[in-house]
Amino acid sequence: MKKLLNTLYITNPDYYLSLEGETVTVLSDKKKIGKIPLHNLESIITCGYMGASPALMGKCAQEGISIIFLSRNGKFLARIVGEQYGNVILRKTQYRVSECEEESLKLAKCFIMSKLYNSRWILERAIRDHKLRVDTEALKSASLTLKNSLNSAYECKSMDSLRGIEGEAASIYFGVFNELILQQEEDFSFEFRSRRPPLDKVNALLSFAYVLLTSMCTSALESVGLDPYVGFMHTIRPGRKSLALDLVEELRSVFADRFVITLINKKLILSKHFIEQEDGAVLLNDEGKKIFFKYWQQKKLEVIEHPYLKEKVEWGMVPYVQALLLSRYLRGDLDSYPAFFWK
Repeated sequence: MKKLLNTLYITNPDYYLSLEGETVTVLSDKKKIGKIPLHNLESIITCGYMGASPALMGKCAQEGISIIFLSRNGKFLARIVGEQYGNVILRKTQYRVSECEEESLKLAKCFIMSKLYNSRWILERAIRDHKLRVDTEALKSASLTLKNSLNSAYECKSMDSLRGIEGEAASIYFGVFNELILQQEEDFSFEFRSRRPPLDKVNALLSFAYVLLTSMCTSALESVGLDPYVGFMHTIRPGRKSLALDLVEELRSVFADRFVITLINKKLILSKHFIEQEDGAVLLNDEGKKIFFKYWQQKKLEVIEHPYLKEKVEWGMVPYVQALLLSRYLRGDLDSYPAFFWK
């Protein structure tokens, strides 16, 4: 099993990264302020405009350490990786399956049924744990709708129908998402999902979490030899990590959404950690990103029992496990793809 290593998060936009021997050196105004051994890292995520030296990028590519560049606003800009050594036969199988509507639909159903199941689990847990503080009738109604959507997804015969079911279910789920916010309700009110740009603090947190989760899934797919740009549900277009987005659907609610709700309800993130731009976009400020990254890394280290493997794994390893299971299915080692149904 692959070992979960650390991710180095750089939130100060004025920090510059360089290589010194086998370490990453962090510079501010050409002054050395820190050094981190490369052998402890699996990735580097930096938010800003100073960047990294060519020598460091080359060394990280050689050592299999990805460098992900985000804008100050948390928008994905680029990802530096080394040469890919994936099994060409596996990728040829992936491409063939992606071009077969029947086989793609079979996998797409797994991704979406997992998403619906996990989203319903989030609502049911809120009813169980906080029945005196939430609108139980609204949550029960949404949960029942998601249950019916699960059955519809299982029975659907086309990709367009599946996308319609997923879209309607997402609307229902986010329609009651505000019920999950039990603290700081005035500062973190949620009405609807807004993406580009996020128009409130909750959407800012969700979007940031989804960017990081997509990067994790991209790395996981590449590590098992799959092409993250060729998916089965999300349509293929230049620059779009379609398969990574497919994989994200399974983990969106139980990993990213729960994490965001925890940050708010435990008052780890506060209103002062956001900025609002002239166009109405609401974004995490530098201090907010530091806090986000700190607890995101802690979340990745939490140990759970994988529902299919029945083994203990860190949350941060779950994308890798799912990518590995997907590759085994495509190779013919598994009769079906075991999507992540959280319990």
